[in-house]
Amino acid sequence: MLRPLPITPLQDPTEQYPHPSPSLPPVPKHSPNLFNHHSSFELNYRNVCNLLLSITRSRSLPKGLQLHAHIVKSGIQTIPLVSHHLINFYSKSQLPFCSRQVFDEAPRKSATTWSSIISAFAQNEFPWQAVEYFRRMVSGCVLPDDHIFPSATKACAILGRCDVGRSVHSLAVKTGFDVDVFVGSSLVDMYAKCGEVRDARQMFDEMPERNVVSWSGMIYGYAQMGEDEEALVLFKQALLGDLDVNDFTFSSVLRVCSNSTLLELGKQIHGLCFKTNYDSSSFVGSSLISLYSKCGVIEEAYQVFGEIPVKNLGMWNAMTIACAQHSHTQKAFQLFKQMESCGMKPNFISFLSILYACSHAGLVREGEYYFELMKKYGIEPGHQHYSSMVDLLGRAGKLDDALSLVNKMPIPPTQSVWGAFLTGCRIHNKTELAALAADRVLELGSVSSGLQVLLSNAYAAAGRYEEAAKARKMLRDQGVKKETGLSWVEEGNRVHTFTSGDQSHAKAKEIYQKLDKLGEEMERAGYVADTSFVLQEVDREEKNRTIRYHSERLAIAFCLITFPPERPIRVMKNLRVCGDCHSAIKLMSKCTGRAIIVRDNNRFHRFEDGKCSCGDYW
Repeated sequence: MLRPLPITPLQDPTEQYPHPSPSLPPVPKHSPNLFNHHSSFELNYRNVCNLLLSITRSRSLPKGLQLHAHIVKSGIQTIPLVSHHLINFYSKSQLPFCSRQVFDEAPRKSATTWSSIISAFAQNEFPWQAVEYFRRMVSGCVLPDDHIFPSATKACAILGRCDVGRSVHSLAVKTGFDVDVFVGSSLVDMYAKCGEVRDARQMFDEMPERNVVSWSGMIYGYAQMGEDEEALVLFKQALLGDLDVNDFTFSSVLRVCSNSTLLELGKQIHGLCFKTNYDSSSFVGSSLISLYSKCGVIEEAYQVFGEIPVKNLGMWNAMTIACAQHSHTQKAFQLFKQMESCGMKPNFISFLSILYACSHAGLVREGEYYFELMKKYGIEPGHQHYSSMVDLLGRAGKLDDALSLVNKMPIPPTQSVWGAFLTGCRIHNKTELAALAADRVLELGSVSSGLQVLLSNAYAAAGRYEEAAKARKMLRDQGVKKETGLSWVEEGNRVHTFTSGDQSHAKAKEIYQKLDKLGEEMERAGYVADTSFVLQEVDREEKNRTIRYHSERLAIAFCLITFPPERPIRVMKNLRVCGDCHSAIKLMSKCTGRAIIVRDNNRFHRFEDGKCSCGDYW
């Protein structure tokens, strides 16, 4: 069992949320005569509780205020159960600070009253307040129950504070609630969302009884940590055990399929969602949009988006980023405007998606407009937004403006910001500027392996081979190898993976024969290899041979000899497609008459009849 930790006071929650707490809305001066005043107190009290439950379910704020007025006049607000129902009503009406006022005014606070206020803050995304009230409750010698523990662990999960969560777990062990299925499931979910998948699995394995929350939380934890195989195995076990999985379970498994680009498996799970009526869930919908988008089937993503009647913000964001990745830039702008007109307030992810769309279309003016619009919505740009703006300016060739933005940032520039700047320098062949930026980055101290590779390439492109060798040596000293370029395609239930110059595939002989034959056709159509993308110090003939057999070309050749002519070719790649391969694949699509869709680590490229959807801007 995990080692118990003491529950310690947390930071004052008002420091996290400095805005003043709103007061209860004014109650009407003339509350309706809802009851016969000659009836018994008990009957009046029962009617109030029943009405409060009904109004809470209907989310009718005006009726709730009228009933609250009657409760105050009749004097029954002192009863803890009535306070509980009032707190719950304001919580469900998304007025958690009104819930707090009811709680503060309650003369007697039972465990149920404490449970209501902690839940009100946790359910309305005010986790610090939830944990703080949990601490006050325990300090007041009121023991939590099976309703309070899950609310507290939910708050810890939102905060990502596993240390506080362990303290809550410790108390659950001391009070014997850790064996309760609801408490145990909430702890599994908390550890999983905090990235502590081993602790989550230990809790999961020790539970005497499991429910859909514990199974879903465990599957989500594996999916979040990229342990896709474990997530799929657990999902299969849940289905074999006749567990009634929910929309959160489906959403987590679909996330695994989208991250691994397992289109066929994702389609099967989509069918299962349809059979269980979870296909109309907005949570499942956003995962389905992401699945089809990441697998290169944008048409299916549009269909899912159009068929779900009630769309949450996650769905709007998923569809916007899908449009951005597939070069449907104008559609991304339309979606953003539709979202605003529907009364849906965009968040930081919404703006990140729209800035991404601007960046990959070279729309500097539009990008600057949306960057400024963030402030009108009260959203302070973060390092990801600055990375997108630097990327936008850099790709557009405005490298001086990009460097100026980096220097003026109110927060220290991160490695992703410098990586975006170096990418712009590489695209526009500003080798000296890239080398100078690399010098600045090295002054920051240790950097990630990905940025080390960018630094090495920047020095090599500028002819500063000694510095490039030093950057590569730093990678070796850290025990980090440069990420190998991979391309893969899905064929039925199999995934075929290729590396540059790969000879290990069972059809290697046919693949290379197809590439050589296709290469002759391409040369007749005007193809000349651009060996500047090979940065190694080797002769021209070796450079030609190296670039001719890049992984994406091998994958495309495999598809050409395997898939029927009417089937689009979809290739996934973990690195950015190089400029020479981009030119070559355009000619491949023209010579073969096939639609070729390639996803690199930035976006999708749809090649048809010698043209690419990115317009050669990527």
